Amino acid sequence: MSGPIPFMRLAPGEDAPAMEEAFGRVLRRGWFVLGPELEAFESEFAALTGTPRAVGVGTGTDAIALILRGLGIGAGDEVITTPLSAAYTALAVMMAGARPVFADIDPDRLTLDPGAVEAIVSPRTRALLPVHLYGQPADLPALVAIAERHHLALVEDCCQAHLATCGGTPVGTFGQAAAYSFYPTKNLGALGDGGAITTGDADLADRLKRLRNGGQTDRYHHVEFGVNSRLDELQAAFLRARLPLLGRWTEARRRIAAQYRARLRNDGITVPPERDPGHVYHLFPIRCAARARLQAHLSAAGVGTLIHYPVPIPRQPAFAGERPAACPVADRVSAEVLSLPLYPALPGRELDAIIEAVSAFAG
Repeated sequence: MSGPIPFMRLAPGEDAPAMEEAFGRVLRRGWFVLGPELEAFESEFAALTGTPRAVGVGTGTDAIALILRGLGIGAGDEVITTPLSAAYTALAVMMAGARPVFADIDPDRLTLDPGAVEAIVSPRTRALLPVHLYGQPADLPALVAIAERHHLALVEDCCQAHLATCGGTPVGTFGQAAAYSFYPTKNLGALGDGGAITTGDADLADRLKRLRNGGQTDRYHHVEFGVNSRLDELQAAFLRARLPLLGRWTEARRRIAAQYRARLRNDGITVPPERDPGHVYHLFPIRCAARARLQAHLSAAGVGTLIHYPVPIPRQPAFAGERPAACPVADRVSAEVLSLPLYPALPGRELDAIIEAVSAFAG
């Protein structure tokens, strides 16, 4: 190995020529917001995700908040979501004026535990918000059944799950709408912030297009309280350049994950099981009770790692006013989880070195 192994590399590689062409195309056209690149991307992304409609917005966080608002969910309403995710999932619920309520996670899948969800449904519950964490789909059949039984909306957080499937069906197609993020680290990343909403509901899509643009029906006519959250032309063009590569990149992620699963050997380390072959491996987490020592060992071996996520959302000070209940499984997982490098262009020699370093850890 010639040098340290970074956790990821974000500079364009095989996609660089297409990205440069996209940049030049937008620059020459001179149209930068709500133009033809966005319209084309929305059509192409909807087709790729198996949904009739997509609406480009500023961030994945905005996507969740706008979906909830579009569904009429707000003050006095509760949304059940996961304690293990980026805090933006729950912050989006608060942005919509609703209250996030946290159900514990399945210890293997690391996504919402349907049994824990069922136990906390209340008269104020209006929606379920599962996160397909690390690229592994949540138990959607069970969550759909709960939503139908209690007449709740199901909103999928697909921000880490581009092209994932659950039982062979694309995620993002099980509920009323789904939110995607194109933050640069995502499986499909822009060169800045970006997000999208997918939905099969034409009326909801129309309202979301108004809400993202200040509630306007046409220029200077604002019919409802909206926001300014638009996926710009440049980011839409960059995403269009990468869309044709996403399928191949996803298969590369799965191949690398399969190598980790087959070759990691250490009694002090647990690899969360793959519960669905539709997993797209946005991240590859392992669990270790001696995480701090493992991370220090890997750093000394030149292997970059990150922790996703060290503090469960309910334990963040920002949510103290929401009266969150205990989520002991999430607490335990957050104290043990560590993400290894995994991205499509990870060289084989570096993968071998990572596996060797993890396997050599004396836990």
